[in-house]
Amino acid sequence: QFSLMLSIALVVLVIFLFLRRFWPTFIASITVPLALSGTFAFMYLCHYSIDNLSLMAVTISVGFVVDDAIVVIENIHRFIEQGEAPMQAAFKGARQIGFTVISMSTSLVAVFIPLLFMGGLIGRLFHEFAVTVSLAILVSGFISLTLTPMLCSRFLKPEAAYRKPGIFVRACEQSFNWLLGHYETGLRWVLLHHSFMLMVAFLTLVATIALYRAVPKGFFPQQDTGIIMGTTDAAQDISFVAMAELQQKVARIVLDDPAVATMASFIGAGAGASTVNNGRMFITLKPRGERNVSADQIINRLRKKLGGVSGVTLFLQASQDIRVGGRMSRAQFQYALQSGDLDELNRWSTLLVDKLSHAPELKDVSSDQQTQGLQTMVVIDRDAAARLGVSPIAIDNTLYDAFGQRQVSTMYRQYNQFHVILEVEPKYLLDPSSLNQIYVRSTNGFQVPLAAVAKFKPSNTFLSVNHQGQFPAVTLSFNLAPGIALGQATEVVERAVEELKMPSTVLGSFQGTAQVFRASMSSTPLLVAAALLAVYVVLGMLYESLIHPLTIISTLPSAGVGALLALMFCGVDLSLVSFIGIILLMGIVKKNAIMMIDFALEAERHEGLSPRDAIYKACVIRFRPIMMTTMAALFGALPLALGLGTGSELRQPLGIAVVGGLLLSQTLTLYTTPVIYLTFESLGQRVKAWRRQRRVQLAPA
Repeated sequence: QFSLMLSIALVVLVIFLFLRRFWPTFIASITVPLALSGTFAFMYLCHYSIDNLSLMAVTISVGFVVDDAIVVIENIHRFIEQGEAPMQAAFKGARQIGFTVISMSTSLVAVFIPLLFMGGLIGRLFHEFAVTVSLAILVSGFISLTLTPMLCSRFLKPEAAYRKPGIFVRACEQSFNWLLGHYETGLRWVLLHHSFMLMVAFLTLVATIALYRAVPKGFFPQQDTGIIMGTTDAAQDISFVAMAELQQKVARIVLDDPAVATMASFIGAGAGASTVNNGRMFITLKPRGERNVSADQIINRLRKKLGGVSGVTLFLQASQDIRVGGRMSRAQFQYALQSGDLDELNRWSTLLVDKLSHAPELKDVSSDQQTQGLQTMVVIDRDAAARLGVSPIAIDNTLYDAFGQRQVSTMYRQYNQFHVILEVEPKYLLDPSSLNQIYVRSTNGFQVPLAAVAKFKPSNTFLSVNHQGQFPAVTLSFNLAPGIALGQATEVVERAVEELKMPSTVLGSFQGTAQVFRASMSSTPLLVAAALLAVYVVLGMLYESLIHPLTIISTLPSAGVGALLALMFCGVDLSLVSFIGIILLMGIVKKNAIMMIDFALEAERHEGLSPRDAIYKACVIRFRPIMMTTMAALFGALPLALGLGTGSELRQPLGIAVVGGLLLSQTLTLYTTPVIYLTFESLGQRVKAWRRQRRVQLAPA
């Protein structure tokens, strides 16, 4: 909520710095609450709720819901400065800019069309995000074409009607004029050096592909939600009492950490633990303002403290808002092995755990393999038992009476009832040597020592055998070392599996979050291609041209380069959230090209200008609204990029991608778009000339 309010304040400040008057700023700013109110109303009709993803969508929408209003206001104000009455200027300006607004809004919504119809986990997660952003865009477009012109006709006045501007206003105007002058100088230079700028555009595309291959890839950002989950693991032959003592020792060390507020600790079967040698801990950290370290730093600090505790190991992982899969494990990511041969499965899983434990990219490598439990086999000497009159059923009943917790009676009271359990004293349950003190009643009434008719053979056994589907399975779990992305970790695991050369009877696969990550990495390039195709089709229908949509789409590689460079500079993985930020960036960046090309086409048709003069005039006149809309979108995403509040790590990559992409694309597209426009115009003229010549040649004599 704080990020949302800060975004609104920054966007209003940007508008005021460019427009420098109260009423233009008010008219543009009123679009924000109205657009957000309309978005919330439609969200209510769609039965959506305010959660992390929808609130992230609303926050990022603040930066570009004002774009349409800014363009309309700037165009109307330009006609007012030319001497038109405010009412006539509103009609004329809205009519001239209406197609541009429709093009920007529909093409921005088109970016999310593939996401709206995408299936699988990614589609389910981001469907609400895509719908929320699309609703905000459509509502703001409607407001910009209806309410905004009406308010402009009532409250906008020419600059001459205001009193002499103050020092601040004059300084802002002089700064903008200085920037515009330098841009015109650079624009004239690039229009004379087409080949150089085309090479820059081509290298930008190559750099986008190269950076995509090089950037570390993850699934969801690692969050600090203030909660850490822990799993304790002790020797498989440990008793309940000994495990309780070790759990208490670990709990005291955890509670002594200055960043820990409270903790819940328990052992025994349940909550993902099926054996006595495992325990669970739920650790609540102090609010972020009261601690100067993150959850991951606290985990690393506790690892060092708990390294000196012998007999037990504590595996820690920070709790996440979005977690895939219901399988409980000691670490955040899983890799499972399956086989019909249990012995072969245990052998290869042990080798794989040992190999992965030496990988520096992985931490807390472990498995749910439980093969070292202790058991004592009571082997009956049937000859001795028959000679002494002891039957096997008597031995079985005696052992069950001693150790099986047999219910022998029920005591009834007025309001309750109690089960009476038969067993030996607790002190005889701690050691298998107590079997030597067990006596069995023979058929002739004598008490015969169990040791006289049986031998005791200790051995190892399975404490538990887990299954995946119908086959036995061992799940290996691991966390990531600091600075390592999930994509790098999965490559390490796959390389280790290949080096071991497991037999075909042992099958391995990622599970949970790692499994969905692998699937998402194969589908994200298709998502970008589908978004580009959707934008091209929509723009092609709007412009009734195959060439102009290509000019607009040519601006997108610069946005990709900026976003990927920003992610790498900030040390952030290319996760699903940052990837959605790049998809959103595709819709924002092409607005610059749409504003230029729309004006250039109109200047060619109505003023008779050449393509070169038309695009030059379009770039100069549209420079102010392009700068305003870009800065508004940039500062609207800035609170997300700063990562304010608990759990903000989930939203931060989206803000970083948008801010970084806008910074670089703003510089490049202002120069590459006019060059590419002229190149395609020249190509189009050549094609038309060739067709005319072809028709003349084919015409009958």
